[in-house]
Amino acid sequence: MHTGFFITGTDTGVGKTLVTCALLNALAQQGRQVVGMKPVAAGCELASGSMQCEDVAQLQAHSNVTAPLDLVNPYAFAPPVAPHIAAEQAGVEIDLEHILAKYNALQQMADVVLVEGVGGFMVPLNANETTADLSIKLALPVILVVGMRLGCINHALLTAQAIAHAGLHLAGWVANQIDPAMQATASNLHTLKSRIASPLLGVVPYCKQHAPARLSGHLDIACLHHSFRSPE
Repeated sequence: MHTGFFITGTDTGVGKTLVTCALLNALAQQGRQVVGMKPVAAGCELASGSMQCEDVAQLQAHSNVTAPLDLVNPYAFAPPVAPHIAAEQAGVEIDLEHILAKYNALQQMADVVLVEGVGGFMVPLNANETTADLSIKLALPVILVVGMRLGCINHALLTAQAIAHAGLHLAGWVANQIDPAMQATASNLHTLKSRIASPLLGVVPYCKQHAPARLSGHLDIACLHHSFRSPE
């Protein structure tokens, strides 16, 4: 059975790539063929004749399906700025239909495709469309990564509200402890659990090193099976 999930975050720098890689590991441990996709990446560097991004490299390293780079990362830009600005500077328009075609190709190669968004849920991708429009185009259940730091409750609830407003299913959320000095973490978690109707998939502890394989043990993905769907 083929399926996919769209991974979004409460903001940039909240650990979407780390959590996506941990989810790839958790799904692979269940015997599934998995591949990560990052449709749009900024802050890339030219290497070996192509634009390379560390986030994309991490997704590739933790996928057990090998896919061409142009499918995994259709749009790569050098400036570490908002994607619509980076695209404009490069003289390129990000086309959601093009991304959808690449996703459909990946879906034929794997049981599960995890699509990592860029920045937060409402980040512009071109003059008229946002990351929310991309998630609608892909029509995938959404997993929300909440960066646990001061202000996360507001960001998480607004993002959950935006996902619902877009008519999408929030399959679950992950609390990523990005601030080791955050006060009242347990109380913040309790508030989020009481106000977000979707299940908490896990609490990822703070770590200085990128260790998705180890952190996958902190995730409970059993409830995601209800979101699996066959290809149309």
